[in-house]
Amino acid sequence: MQIDNDLSLYPSFLTVNVMAIAILSRGKCGLSRCTTMYLVSMAVADLLVIITAVILNRLPAIYLSGSFLSITPVCSLCVVLIYASMHSSVWLTVAFTLDRFVAICCQELKTKYCTERTAVVVITTVCVLGSLQTVPWYFVYEPMLVINGVPWYCRVKGIYSASPFWRAFDWLDRILTPCVPFLLIFLLNILTVRYILAASKARSRLRAQNNGEKQSDPEMENRRKSIILLFTISASFILLWTTDLVQFFHERITKIEPYGFSDPIFIMQESANMLVLLNSCTNTFIYAITQSSFRKELKDAIIYPFIVFRNYK
Repeated sequence: MQIDNDLSLYPSFLTVNVMAIAILSRGKCGLSRCTTMYLVSMAVADLLVIITAVILNRLPAIYLSGSFLSITPVCSLCVVLIYASMHSSVWLTVAFTLDRFVAICCQELKTKYCTERTAVVVITTVCVLGSLQTVPWYFVYEPMLVINGVPWYCRVKGIYSASPFWRAFDWLDRILTPCVPFLLIFLLNILTVRYILAASKARSRLRAQNNGEKQSDPEMENRRKSIILLFTISASFILLWTTDLVQFFHERITKIEPYGFSDPIFIMQESANMLVLLNSCTNTFIYAITQSSFRKELKDAIIYPFIVFRNYK
């Protein structure tokens, strides 16, 4: 059973990502311009993951075998694009986590770092470096067939598992994505929680002394909403990538290859692939759950065509 070859859900994944980009780009969700830019860039990267991994890879492999996309150089390029979009998505999650950490915990640095200009620089740098990191993947594959001088399909070169260089690249690539992001997100979230708990206690004592009674605190309410969004996105990323990371270490340490579709190792590999792709489809649902303004904009977008149709009649 090839788990992630069931493509029936991916059109809806494409749709929700496009809707998230459109809604967030309007800037009416009550978020700062800086935060909006990070969320839009994450949504774009997630959309590119679906396009490259499904439309340029899975669909041709299943339904368009022998097409232009099956030529070895094109196939290798598609692999590079898949990894580039995935790495960009992962590191943009780290960049967003760092931005929220600075905004909440580093008030002196906030005015300089949490700006639209800084966000553009960080997003551009992350995407460029993430893309450059994936360039060696283009040279990992060789043709399975050569017909009339044209190389067809992609398979991993035999030297990939034997060469010390390629083994080092394999481990370095996985350490950079997602091991380092795991650690950074975990550390930043711990520091953020620690700061918020300390700040909440201090503000509660101060307000109690000044007012003598508990009152609503708009600033802490805004921080609470920001931290819910941050933690939900971070937790989703970590949980959905964990299976892939476990599968990678199991494969590299045991060196056991799956022998068929029913092999538990093969099912684990396909499950890991499916969950990684699913990570590129969950952020829209996270926005909808945690942000009331986003839910309102989404509702307006859904009913708008019906309003236009009613007015037209």
